[in-house]
This record gives sequence, C-alpha cells and structure tokens, in this order.
Amino acid sequence: METLSAKIDTRLYRTEITSASGNIVIADEPQEVGGKNLGFSPSELLASALASCTLITLRMYINRKQWNVSEIDIKVDLEKDSEQNVSLFTRKIEITGEIDESQRQKLHIIADKCPIHKTLTNTIKIQTTII
Repeated sequence: METLSAKIDTRLYRTEITSASGNIVIADEPQEVGGKNLGFSPSELLASALASCTLITLRMYINRKQWNVSEIDIKVDLEKDSEQNVSLFTRKIEITGEIDESQRQKLHIIADKCPIHKTLTNTIKIQTTII
C-alpha cells in the first residue's frame, strides 16, 4: 500500500484523509462527542475496511468460480470491552443468488481470508515518529 496522508485543522474533529492516488475521505466524530458528523468516525472507518475487503474478496472468488450470485450484503459491528481489552467485530453476510450449503460454507472460509481480516487477527505493531 502506498502511504496515505491525513490532516486536521481547527474544525473539531473533521479530518481529511487523502490516498496516494488522490481519493479523499472525511472522518469526523458524532455530534454527541463534539464533532459535526461530517464523515465516518475512526471506528466506522476501521469496520468499513473489514466490510469492503470481505465483500471484494468474496466477489473475486465468486466470479472466479462463475457462481450465480447477484449481490452480497454485509453488516459489521464493532464492540470494545475496555476491561477485558478485547475488540469484537461481528460480520453478518447475506448472499443473494443460487448457492448451495457447500458453497455457503466455502464462502465463510473465504471471508476469513480477506487481507484486512488477516491483518486484524494477527499481531499488529504501530511505529510512530513525531516530526
């Protein structure tokens, strides 16, 4: 992945995130915590990365197998338990099309192979430098 950049100015808590290819996403906090709800919260962005990666991975596999699936919908919840220091992502995937139970089970396995799922379930290290 190429480096992305983000910046925040004096507007509480509006953050502009720019990809190396020039795409822009606005992140913000909900109004109840002082933001203006102008974009996804950081937690929503994290959950949306898992959702979109899962869907793309499933679509690639389904297309390669030439299965008759017209749509895949996903709902992702993120719950944080501070006392246990555990974060729980819950994915609910709905597949519209002609698939049998064997194919459904295979898609469950493939969903767990998306790169973001692998990243989130393996050790993560964050290196920070203040310039």
